[in-house]
Amino acid sequence: MTEPLALGIDIGGTKTAFGLVNREAKIVLNGSIPTTGHGAVEQYVMALKEAIEPILEQAGKNNIIGGGAGAPNGNYYTGEIMFAPNLPWHGVIPLAKLLSDALGIKIKLNNDANAAAIGEMTYGVAKGMKDFILVTLGTGVGSGFVANGQLIYGHDGFAGELGHVIAVRDGRKCGCGRNGCLETYASATGVVRTAEQWLEERSDATLLRELKGKITSETIFEAAEKGDVFALEIFDYTAKILGQTLADMVAITSPQAIIFFGGLSQAGDILLKPVKKYMEETMLNIFKNKVAILQSAFSDANAAILGASSMAW
Repeated sequence: MTEPLALGIDIGGTKTAFGLVNREAKIVLNGSIPTTGHGAVEQYVMALKEAIEPILEQAGKNNIIGGGAGAPNGNYYTGEIMFAPNLPWHGVIPLAKLLSDALGIKIKLNNDANAAAIGEMTYGVAKGMKDFILVTLGTGVGSGFVANGQLIYGHDGFAGELGHVIAVRDGRKCGCGRNGCLETYASATGVVRTAEQWLEERSDATLLRELKGKITSETIFEAAEKGDVFALEIFDYTAKILGQTLADMVAITSPQAIIFFGGLSQAGDILLKPVKKYMEETMLNIFKNKVAILQSAFSDANAAILGASSMAW
């Protein structure tokens, strides 16, 4: 291989995936290791080095222009993971330095949603856009805000936390310690909470009743696809809270588009059509019908690697 390549590393709670990516967003070599089970972070970094080095050798280390890593609570400014609740190491971890030293490649760190936003801007549906919001709907709600062609980091690197905007005053308890955060309603875990709560409170006939206690966002989607009124109402309720919150976000950055990514967004029109409806209904007049609702073209498996790698370019 002689083409320039960027290394992308996606550090998740259970798995770390990595790959070498060219300018056309093609992952030419890839692999993965478990994130857990290594003990101290230094042992994890050594295990990751052992897994990545063979693909660096195969590609030719001289062809690697640099790399990026996306991780929960990753701080672009400091290169540190700071108090990430879903990772096995606690406190402040200088991960960018540890990875750079181990691999002999300059690695930039970012939080996973910001990395995905940079990936959309570099390779994806946001290519050429200067103002957009990327929203990841997974276990939680993540986001990256791009304004005037630049990702918004704020003075400390933590700007753009859409998932922890209070969407419902005095609402559900969030893992962050606050009440009513958007991710307690509009994430994959949020829709399951809605389903389980409603099954307790109501007596509707629904395909989900026999799954009580074992419901997932996928089973809610499958029921909705079959026309289950209860499941469709869950999506409508979720879409209303999400759409109204996005209408507020539009008033702050005036984006050209809001791009959705992540497991729950795979529900497609069942979720995104009512999101658009409720967003437009509650939008300030000057912003009405100006903001496109788009879905990422990236697959879940590849997007995080692409996003992380894009920081190197």
